[in-house]
Amino acid sequence: MTALNAPQFTNEAAAIAHLEASRWPDGVNCPHCGSVTVTRMGGETQAGMFQCNDCRDKFTCRTGTVMERSHIPVHKWLLAIHLLTASKKGMSAHQLHRMLGITYKSAWFLAHRVREAMSNPKPKTGMGGAGHQVQADETCYGNTSKRAKHYKKGHSNKSGVVALVNPATGEARAFAVKTSTSEVVNKILWTNVHGGTTLVTDESKLYKSSGYQKHETVLHYGNEYVNKDGYTTLQTTSKTFLAFSKREWLASITSAASNTCNAI
Repeated sequence: MTALNAPQFTNEAAAIAHLEASRWPDGVNCPHCGSVTVTRMGGETQAGMFQCNDCRDKFTCRTGTVMERSHIPVHKWLLAIHLLTASKKGMSAHQLHRMLGITYKSAWFLAHRVREAMSNPKPKTGMGGAGHQVQADETCYGNTSKRAKHYKKGHSNKSGVVALVNPATGEARAFAVKTSTSEVVNKILWTNVHGGTTLVTDESKLYKSSGYQKHETVLHYGNEYVNKDGYTTLQTTSKTFLAFSKREWLASITSAASNTCNAI
């Protein structure tokens, strides 16, 4: 883990240099037309800016990123990105507001932009494929405090979340559902998981009619952690993903809407 007092987190010039080196490791190119013939501009008012010699547009290392048109310094953006991605339980806007020394409104705006950059709302391809496995699991979230005014006991009064994880690539997708039924779960599977994939689940009846030819089951109620063929859903991936997601929701998000956890 990078120290929080690293130059790119405390010094603006170092932060800009770090971002430029990360974004353009093979040399600066224009984000508007792709040209590599660019000129670094100077002066106090145009420091950090480039001009394309072909399309004549001006740009900086922020152009085309979530940092574009923001007055928040680059080093605070980099520190916020580091804190949000390195914290297992996530980080609330109030916490960022205190640690970065910016207003709560700016911290809220910054956190939403960073989370939006990490999302993949419309994946182009299905997960897995021949020779790959995708682990699926579901959980319930919310309505946990018995002190709450509208508390009602039972899973039917909680929000459902279905998670799909490819342990080989680390890709994960999560979907908020009103109720976890076999029809809902199968629709998510057929839409997001390639037909030739090995589906790995627990013994839940929700997956019995999934239709996947390769379907491995781990019997959690029988204290089975790894089945006879070496497949697991408990030690890592899907269950761990859901566990960390719950911690983040509890730490920084008050409610999970259907559009907040699709294709995480």
